[in-house]
Amino acid sequence: MPAPRTVLLTGAAGGLGTLMRDLLPAYGYELRLLDLRPIDDAPDAIVADLADRDAVREAVRGVDAIVHLAGISLESSFEKILGANIEGTYHLYEAAREEGVARIVFASSNHAVGYAPRPRGDAPLIPIDTPHRPDTFYGLSKAFGEDLAQLYWDRHGLETVSVRIGSCFAEPTSVRMLSLWMSPADGARLFHAALTAEHVGHTIVYGSSANTRLWWDLSSARALGYEPQDDSEPYAEKLIAEQGELDPENIAHAHLGGHFVNDPPIWPY
Repeated sequence: MPAPRTVLLTGAAGGLGTLMRDLLPAYGYELRLLDLRPIDDAPDAIVADLADRDAVREAVRGVDAIVHLAGISLESSFEKILGANIEGTYHLYEAAREEGVARIVFASSNHAVGYAPRPRGDAPLIPIDTPHRPDTFYGLSKAFGEDLAQLYWDRHGLETVSVRIGSCFAEPTSVRMLSLWMSPADGARLFHAALTAEHVGHTIVYGSSANTRLWWDLSSARALGYEPQDDSEPYAEKLIAEQGELDPENIAHAHLGGHFVNDPPIWPY
């Protein structure tokens, strides 16, 4: 599809949102920013809660597409996850339907399939059609978001690319992350491909760079036109020297979701 001109970026004050609001404009997008918190260097950003359906609809009005990064990004109580990630995502989809937005790029997560075993040795890469195996309430909310996206495509013709993001940081910080890392530049490349590919319906992709130690299949992302340029391998020697190789007897090392399966980090707010 033609590149959308105006894109609503939700969660614009978060870590990934901050990276994308710096990188996506280079692809020609005019970003409309939304977050629950003010953004110091973006005084025109919309400050709104996804629980406020009127505010969400107003934020959506007139945009060509949405990159949905907002929500709780770690584990929390079910009640908090329900409000921020499940009901909030539903409100966004309803607003998009009501305002005729053509496409959403949804920040899903590897934690939607976190209990999938990681590949070892010559085992095949984790396929994109892996059934949902969430490792937390957080992962459950991402599985819900993918299913919601499928419903809105089947029922309303609203297209979504759900990106099961690994870890998008300037550089990987753990041995596990060597397999799931997505450089910020590759993140912008993937979001751009997801915004512009033709006829995506509801497409699920894994989101990472072309890492030497890759665990999952990037073929559906590449089919959108994504061409990752980066690899975590330059960071491997240092991280392995500091942390050691992954231990297959450690439950956190045996599954895709890492320590989310047994000791998930808790959302601090």
